[in-house]
Parts: sequence; structure tokens; C-alpha cells
Amino acid sequence: MFGTSIHWTTFFYLLIDTAIVLYLLYVSFKKTHSSLKHFIYLGFSIIAYNITGGFLPIVNFPGPLIIQYIITYSVAIFLCLYIIYYLYKEYDIVVLKYNLTLKKVILITSFGFILLFLFPYFISGSLNLSRYLFTIPISIFAFVFLIIFYRNISKPSNSNTFILRRNKLSTLSLASIALLPVFTIIGDYQWITFTLMNTAFYAITIMEIDRYLFFIKNNTRMFEIFALKKKQRDDFVKQKIIYEDLTRREIEITLSILSELNYKNIAKELFIAESTVSKHASNIFKKTGVKNRSEFLKRFLNKQK
Repeated sequence: MFGTSIHWTTFFYLLIDTAIVLYLLYVSFKKTHSSLKHFIYLGFSIIAYNITGGFLPIVNFPGPLIIQYIITYSVAIFLCLYIIYYLYKEYDIVVLKYNLTLKKVILITSFGFILLFLFPYFISGSLNLSRYLFTIPISIFAFVFLIIFYRNISKPSNSNTFILRRNKLSTLSLASIALLPVFTIIGDYQWITFTLMNTAFYAITIMEIDRYLFFIKNNTRMFEIFALKKKQRDDFVKQKIIYEDLTRREIEITLSILSELNYKNIAKELFIAESTVSKHASNIFKKTGVKNRSEFLKRFLNKQK
């Protein structure tokens, strides 16, 4: 399209992604406090991916061709890592297995790109050879990571449909990332690779919409906690929770506490460590001006019944 290498499907995704980001910016500007910034960053990342990967390489562009490939690969790698970071934050994951921290995932991918793509290219001058040397090991690593992640969040006997939906969407997002290097090896089929990455983004978008609807559904339970008039805020802010002061994860844990679940069951339901639940609960109690769980339930639970 437009005399460039961009495929019509990529341009279509670019329009949709731009519309999503513009709407998010509109919503975030309307609110004094917003927890959407990480999702907005993700939106800008997918736009950058569509633009650089769609329009580059340009044959008549000044400078070595490899510079354009470095740009496109770097943006794609950054997007993949940011999605992984997003899901790490989503699930409060510090370590999965084999001490596979987020920092190590970033280092493995970054050094892999330098040692297995850039270095072989400057020696051989072959783009195809460099692509194979990089994408084959990184594809294996991606699928291993996907399996470890899935096993970590996939547990039976969870009746919370909201959590189960989020698990499936997270797995779909990571599966799309894992398949990206596979199709890169097969060939330069832009409509396939860009569909995969935009699928990962749309899966997370659906997760955010689902979370919003979940909060709306439980709004009546949280009303006494979230509803705070300006006079109340000025008089004694610690008597209530200001909605924007709570992270989205803290809201989920608040709802679980209001359901009178203990920390062990909350941890099991949300697939996180019990110590992580305790840490979030401490932040919630601090923001509500209570000392502990008992005081929190005494203050807010009776108002929900």
C-alpha cells in the first residue's frame, strides 16, 4: 500500500490500535488519577511495531539496510518483552521456575539478539543466516516460557470465572508471542506475523475491558469504600478509600476480603503467593485508615449487607 511494503492488514491494525490509544488518552486525561498508563504504553508500542515493521525496510532509504532491520527487530523485541512485563505485573510474578525472573528474560533475549543476530550478520553478511540463528533458539525459549507460565497460572477447581477468563486471554497473548519467531523463520508473511502480535494486544485489551466490567458488576459492594465526596475527603480522608488510590490488583483483593476469604484462599484464587496477598492487604488497610483485616471488615462489610 502507498508504494511501500506495508500490507493492508497491517494498516488496518494500525488504524484500530491508534483509535484504541486515542480513546485511552481521552479517558486518562478526564481522570485526575489513572491506572491506565502501562496499557497506554503498550498501545504506543504496538503502534510503533505496526509502523516500523509495516513500512520498513525501504529500499531507497539512506544508510545501510541492516539499520532498518535493527530498528524493526528492536521494536518487535521491545513489544514482546513489554507484553511479558505487563503479564508479570498482572499476576504479581517475581519468579516462575528455574529462577526465571523478568530481568533474566530481558537479558537472555537482548544478548541473544546481539550474539545470534547482529554478530553473525556482520561476519557473514547474510540476513537469512542471522535470522535463523536468532529465531530458532529464541522460539524454543519462548515456548518453554509459555509452558512454565501456563503451568503457573493454570490450576483446577477455581470457580472465579473472571480469573479463568483472564488466564485464557493471558495464555493466548503469550502464545501469539511464542509463535512469532516460528513464522518469522517460515517466511516474511506480514499478514501472519502482524496478526499474531495484534492478537496479543487485543487479548490484553479484552482483559482490561473484562476487568472494568467486573469492577462495575461489583460496584455496589464497593460503593461505601469508593464513594467519597469532596467534603469527606477534606474532613477526614483516611476514613474512606479514594478509588484512584487503589491499584487494580488491590481492588480485586479488596473484593476478595469483602467476600470473607482468608489470605490463603485469596492467594489460591488469584494464583499468587500468600505473602503477596498480605502485602497488598497491608496497603489497602493503610489507605483505608484501619489497622488490620478485622477492623476493615467491621467498618465496611456490614455496609455491604
